[in-house]
Amino acid sequence: MPGNLTMDALKEKVASAQIDTVITAFADMQGRLMGKRFHAEFFLESAWEETHCCNYLLATDMEMFTVDGYASTSWSAGYGDYVMRPDLTTLRLLPWLEGTAMVLCDLYDHHTHELVPHSPRAILKQQISRLQAMGLKSMVATELEFFVFRESFEELRDASYRNMTTISPYNEDYHIFQTTREEGLMRQIRNGLQGAGVRVENTKGEADPGQAEVNVCYSDALEMADNHCLVKNAVKEIAFLNGRAVTFLAKWSHDAAGSSSHIHQSLVSTTGDAVFHDTESEYGMSDMMRHYLAGLLKHASDNTYFLAPYINSYKRFVAGTFAPTKAIWSLDNRTAGYRVVGDGTRNVRVECRVGGSDLNPYLAIAAQLAAGIAGIEGKLELEDEFKGDAYQASKAREIPNSLAAATQSLKESNMLRDAMGSEVIDHYVRAAEWEQEDFASKVTEYEVNRGFERA
Repeated sequence: MPGNLTMDALKEKVASAQIDTVITAFADMQGRLMGKRFHAEFFLESAWEETHCCNYLLATDMEMFTVDGYASTSWSAGYGDYVMRPDLTTLRLLPWLEGTAMVLCDLYDHHTHELVPHSPRAILKQQISRLQAMGLKSMVATELEFFVFRESFEELRDASYRNMTTISPYNEDYHIFQTTREEGLMRQIRNGLQGAGVRVENTKGEADPGQAEVNVCYSDALEMADNHCLVKNAVKEIAFLNGRAVTFLAKWSHDAAGSSSHIHQSLVSTTGDAVFHDTESEYGMSDMMRHYLAGLLKHASDNTYFLAPYINSYKRFVAGTFAPTKAIWSLDNRTAGYRVVGDGTRNVRVECRVGGSDLNPYLAIAAQLAAGIAGIEGKLELEDEFKGDAYQASKAREIPNSLAAATQSLKESNMLRDAMGSEVIDHYVRAAEWEQEDFASKVTEYEVNRGFERA
């Protein structure tokens, strides 16, 4: 069940004054939740059917700057409206916000009344529909990492993000005593998410001071993408309410490990059979799984932008840091970009280790599905398994090492254009181009520190 609140239950809670606010929200291009806070009574009167938002919300950068060059909207077109239509199956309580419920929305064109094709949730739904036509369903889990700091967001912003102090002082990977330092926050996150209908498996320390990971239960692709966005928003809000700051930046410091969002993925039949599993095949990998994985590898460069969407994202791909540099597959090998786990069991699956914590889950999962479908439809043959240290595999397929390279691969991807539509791909190519144009125009702290006196 994606949400944990029915309309009837909401009406009862509004009548008894337990709920007075309903957030209607959707994921923007960056995977952030955008929307409105309704008084609950008005939501029940009419907003439960639809509300509206400016269409610039799917054509801005991280700073909410209105970027030129999009075909979908512009100053000359007047920046009109999209229809936000609540998906009532996602209606849920938000226990960490007093008297508040939330519902996620799909975006529709105000004039055609069709889903906005470049909206992230619609892009994922399109790939899910393709799978359904094949009698298949995608199951996914995203592992989300982030850093926790002693200071608040306001304190760090006022200090221009200098002299930040991680909440723990040394590597805390699986470390129980270390993670006790942040348990006051992490317990609230686990319980808050559980209360919001997001089934939490665990939280744990990760491989650097102050780095944490939250894992939620494996579920279908759309529910997992919804949950991923809710998790990120909840972590930020609960941290804020506790006077702490967190970051999902893929690489917040060159001295720190990067933060990832590994994507575990498998397929089942519409009746629930594990179609990736074959007891007679090596590692229990069925032919369908091998074709799917072959598709992921063949189109790995095409998909990189959707796994690493910013210039900063590529600072994470460093040898010897558990972030991959090679788009190859290996069995239970954390140096490879694609790891096969659960071998020999019904749970055999692919873990894509390329994505950073800054990815948009709808786009990342959709791109993985598109490549996997291409592998199945083309009956692609899976290359030989890599064994050993992938960082040392000088002839292995490289992950694009810059946003510029990933953008070019995205632009030239016939697979993604066939799967998502050229208008959608052109939209995100423009987003990638703007990220580079904007960065190129800025003077960085690195340049000033290095050259102020020496130049």
